[in-house]
Amino acid sequence: MSFDKVGTGAMSYFPCRYGSSRLLFRGPKRELGGDYCTAIGGTETYGKFIPRPFTELVEDALGMPFVNLGCVNAGIDVFVNDSTVMEVASGAKVTVIQALGAQNMSNRFYVVHPRRNDRFLRASAMLKALYPGIDFTEFHFTRHMLSALKEKSEAAFEIVVAELQMAWQARMRLLATRLPGHKVLLWLSTRSPESEQHADGLGDDPLFVTRHMLDTVRPYFSRVVEVSVAPEAMANGTEGMIVPEMEEPAAAQLPGPAVHAEIAAELELVLRELTAA
Repeated sequence: MSFDKVGTGAMSYFPCRYGSSRLLFRGPKRELGGDYCTAIGGTETYGKFIPRPFTELVEDALGMPFVNLGCVNAGIDVFVNDSTVMEVASGAKVTVIQALGAQNMSNRFYVVHPRRNDRFLRASAMLKALYPGIDFTEFHFTRHMLSALKEKSEAAFEIVVAELQMAWQARMRLLATRLPGHKVLLWLSTRSPESEQHADGLGDDPLFVTRHMLDTVRPYFSRVVEVSVAPEAMANGTEGMIVPEMEEPAAAQLPGPAVHAEIAAELELVLRELTAA
């Protein structure tokens, strides 16, 4: 899911910064002096179009500040490479880390923008050799580039996917090991981890992430919470969201307030236990 305009329309996200980070996070800004939890993730964690995302619902339930460090269109790289994010998350009693797709991070085949991880910057010599004749200067976004590569050669595309999956596991281990507190891995998707990844098109988010990959990084987390969004929930469209008319198609692809309430209910039980430890 790729959405570029943050904070447009009737709803204010009260954008804020922490420390020296150049990233804009969803506010209002939380105090970091006492006990708090943090959430790291993409568009869903940020809660675009959602009046009260799951972080705020859990905050109310626990009576403890929940710092939302979600970023629209984020990959793992934006967090690993931001010292302020790492510092804020390191001070949390518990950090919830959304399982993000494997496409939006730098790897041996291509480089993405350090903050806008959905932006494709350049291909490596390895990728150019794997796909001779492709003009990579035509691509600006990872999804567009990967869709073109899949259409060009399924066999070569499988090699690219395998690299992305290995890089994802390494980057998730790096992220988890750099945070000293309790960590919860959050699976949030319209599919289960066991389902087919890219039989039709590229597939559903998080792209290319499988059950095997989750099991591989599971030892680095205190808990794993899985929320697979039912088709009926997505059928509600933008119900309960605050969406400018022009962005309704994009908003309909995202989980709505009911799903955020479900996520909050699942996380509350886990975080209540971990914050008491």
